[in-house]
Amino acid sequence: MEVYIDGKFYKKEDAKISVFDHGLLYGDGLFEGIRVYDNCIFKLDEHLERIEYSAKAIALDLPWSREELAQAHIEACRRNGVANGYIRSVITRGVGDLGLSPRNCSNPSLIIIADKIKLYPASVYENGIRLITVPTRRMSVAALPPMVKSLNYLNNILAKIEALNCGFDECLLLNDQGNVAECSGDNIFIIHKGKLITPQPSSSLLKGITRSATMECAEELGIPVVETTLTRYDIWNADEAFLTGSAAEVIPVVELDGRKIGCGKCGPLTAKLLELFRRKVRTDGAMIA
Repeated sequence: MEVYIDGKFYKKEDAKISVFDHGLLYGDGLFEGIRVYDNCIFKLDEHLERIEYSAKAIALDLPWSREELAQAHIEACRRNGVANGYIRSVITRGVGDLGLSPRNCSNPSLIIIADKIKLYPASVYENGIRLITVPTRRMSVAALPPMVKSLNYLNNILAKIEALNCGFDECLLLNDQGNVAECSGDNIFIIHKGKLITPQPSSSLLKGITRSATMECAEELGIPVVETTLTRYDIWNADEAFLTGSAAEVIPVVELDGRKIGCGKCGPLTAKLLELFRRKVRTDGAMIA
């Protein structure tokens, strides 16, 4: 494997950053997780746009154009022979001192890792997953907007720990008002009376790229899409529910907090959305070859 760092490629064992980088010291930076399907970097432009928006939100000036970023991602896939896999893009504030001020940092650093990905087993898409609501609340938009995909992921990690300790692989987080936000690493949707419903961005959630792509699929299938406030009650009484994310794609949810959702298996509309999504991922993006 070769890892891209600031314009050069390094062997995996030689890929290093300074211990004074504020991305390491304070989680001051951004990241993206991007899927590659049959030489197509899925929604690359949308991922890079989100990086730009997140950078503006944390007052980080990017020295690269979107085209330069795109070409670096494509070259990382070429060098590592990644036709199907995963890209982890990291942008840090850069090297500074032990103070908090970003004004003491040097130029931002760009790291791109193109590698294989461990996928969920096929049985998960057939049988679905169970969720539990955890005590940890999703960070408020008044603190650090969850729309920023920052290197500080402790909020999500603490929720994941609570889920794992209870015997669950994924969990539901509520926001500071007690409404549904998202899961530790995925967005959540429900289907109720023929409508696709998901929490609105102001509910403290990441505006996921797969989330948006799934909403596009729903519109193509003629399924009305609603972004609104959701509670656990709404999920318990949904006809279907599923999660979306770069690694997860579209995964059915069959239980929340011990309550069976719908018929307790992947619902028909969820299956149609997953089928259409998997057709689109191989053409909707930047081609490597």
